[in-house]
Parts: sequence; C-alpha cells; structure tokens
Amino acid sequence: MGPSYLPRAADRVLGEMLQDHAAVLVVGPRATGKTTSAEQHARSVIRLGDKPVADAFGAGPSSILSERDEPILVDEWQEVPESLQAIKIAVDSNPARGRFIVTGSVRADIDSPTWPGTGRLVRLPMYGLTEREIEGRVAEPSWLGGVLAGASSGDPPPGHRSALGVRDYVRRALRSGFPEPALLTGERGRARWLSSYVDQLVTRDAQSLSPRRDPHRLRAYLTAVALNSAGVVDDTTLWNAASIAKDTARAYDTLLGNLLVIDRLPAWTSNRFKRLTLGPKRYLVDPGLFGGVLGVTENDVLSDGDLLGRVIETFVVAQIRAEIALMAAPPRMHHLRMAEGHHEIDLVIEVGPRRLVAIEVKATATPDPGDARHLRWFRRELGAEHLTTILLHTGTETTTFDDGTVATPISTLWS
Repeated sequence: MGPSYLPRAADRVLGEMLQDHAAVLVVGPRATGKTTSAEQHARSVIRLGDKPVADAFGAGPSSILSERDEPILVDEWQEVPESLQAIKIAVDSNPARGRFIVTGSVRADIDSPTWPGTGRLVRLPMYGLTEREIEGRVAEPSWLGGVLAGASSGDPPPGHRSALGVRDYVRRALRSGFPEPALLTGERGRARWLSSYVDQLVTRDAQSLSPRRDPHRLRAYLTAVALNSAGVVDDTTLWNAASIAKDTARAYDTLLGNLLVIDRLPAWTSNRFKRLTLGPKRYLVDPGLFGGVLGVTENDVLSDGDLLGRVIETFVVAQIRAEIALMAAPPRMHHLRMAEGHHEIDLVIEVGPRRLVAIEVKATATPDPGDARHLRWFRRELGAEHLTTILLHTGTETTTFDDGTVATPISTLWS
C-alpha cells in the first residue's frame, strides 16, 4: 500500500474474501474510496468510467480479461453491464480464488434472481470513511464489534471519557465521510465539493440509471428526504413537500436508493407487540450531504434543535452501518416505533436469531434515566437476558443506569 493511502476497515475483509472467493463485488456510494482501496489488492485495472476504455472493453470483454494479470479490478462495472457476463463466464470456466474485484456505485439489478453475479460475485458493501478510519484505529479492537459479538453487556472501554462536545460532533458530521472533503479540503472547498456532488448526482448519475428523470424534481425530493433524515415520515408528506405525484415520488425513492444516497431502515416487528409502525426510516447515507443538499452550516445546525437531532443520529447510524456492513454475517438493522408514537427506539439490531442490541441517540451533554425511558420500556417488555440497551450521547461521561442501560459518549464508537 502506498505511503499516502489511509488504511480502511475494508482492506482486511477484502483480502480475506479474495482468499475465499473467485470474484468480489465492492459496491457503495460514488466517491467513497472503493476504487482506491480495491487498487491496493489488484495487479491490473480496467477503468470503465473512461469512455475509450469502456468502448474497447465492450467490444470484447472476455478476451481482454484473459490477457490481464490477476486479480483484475473492473472499475465502475455499470458503465459496461456486459462486463458481468464476461466475469461470470470466466469464473465458471476457472473458479480459482482471487481472480476479480468489481466495483460499482449503483445497486442496479444486484438483487434480481437473474443477475449474472448470482453465485459468482460475493458482495462487499463499502461506505464513506468512519471516524475509526480517519483516526487511524482500524487495527484496534472495535467496541461495537465486541458488543455485537456478545462481549460484556455493552460496557465501554474502562475509564472511557470523551473530550468532545456537541459542536465537535456536528463538525465531524458535516465534514462527511467522502475521502476528498473529509481529508483534502478546507471548509470552503468542502462546501463546493459537496454541492457539486449533489449536482452530479441528480443530473448525470440519475440519468445513467433512469433517463428522462427531471433533475429539478429529483432534487426537490432529495431535499424533502434530507429534511426528514432519521425520521419516520409518511410518504405523503414527502410527496407534498417535493410537489410531485405519488408514482413519481416512489420512482425517485427507488432511484436514490439504487444510487446508494439514501438508506431505508426497515421497521422492527414482533408478535409480542401490538400497533408497531411498519414504515421505514430514511437516512442520508452520508451526513455531509446535509450541507450538499440543504446548504446548512455548523451554526445552522446548532441553532435548530430538530435539525441537530437529525444530523447527530444520521452521523451515528453512518458509523454503525459502515462497520456492520463489513461483518461476515452482518446483523440486521431496524428501527422501532409504536403507532401512537408513545415509544420509539432509533436502532434495533438483530444479532443472530435471539440477541438484540437497542440503541438510542441523544444530543444531550447530561443524559439521565429519562433519556433512556424507551430503552427501559423495551427491557421491561422483552427482559434483559438477550437484550443490550445503549444510550449514545454528546456528553463526556459514561454511566450505567439502574436498569442496566449503558449511557456513553458517541465517541465510544471509535475510541
């Protein structure tokens, strides 16, 4: 790996997967560093985002693949969809380990039963930089990984105390996890980069998947989603906010999901509870997009309590989503909300068939048991034997409430 390369948590996982599989598909939002990381493991690269290269490759992909040193990185596969069929044929004829790495910035037809990659390409989701990666701690044990593996009851590292406050978390959230604005630009350059990213997203990227979509209406819908990120919102509210028809809104929602810009967290359900909300919770995949879509600044967020809560929760979920995605058997992430709104929990993570980890995120410096009332209710209803409850907050201290809920600073996720 080059001296300027920032090690990613995905590096170890990708290396392991290439030892176990013939072809690996690395998929994630555009500009999150997939290609840079994949290059560290490849001996040759085919960049299909370069039109002359794509045109030449499309004329004879199988023969070109046979001429390259392996592992071969096929970058931006969606620019030449026929590339997947060529990789399928190559893997079927020779299933040796570590032959291909394929990267892409769209979900496209990955979930289709007739997709050429089924049974040949093993998927590795990769999101933007996490704080663990930015701080160079990917080689250290992960607190979240330990919690999900069942180590302790969610206790943070001994003596953990955070030096960060709410402004620090907002600053880190708006910095984004896209490597370029996070690492290489100042505040002014970051704002321009994120604004440009959104412009390209609603024009070129969207058109490549769904031609003839109106970029102005798509931006309006993305704006509505951003304003409601980390919230359970009725679909009609989003349609009306964007001033678009129901069918158009549904198409835009699918399109933005396929572009890996928004994530829909499904509702957790159980026959032990009545009147649970079944609607999803939508998130911007990267919290820096609050700036790119809405143009908000650090001070804007800190002067609006509702927006502050959304930014902080979106930031926390981005950290957790990226880490969980790299696990061999990723736990399933949900939210919980009673239909009347009496109880809601930000994250309910299913770990195997029996264990649950419930997480609430609060923008408060002085958490008290009242902030964990929904977690306390959940423990009371389910029992604590197979349930871990955690309150992540913007304060500095760690404490354990009487019901067993651990209240710890958000920075515990990467400390």
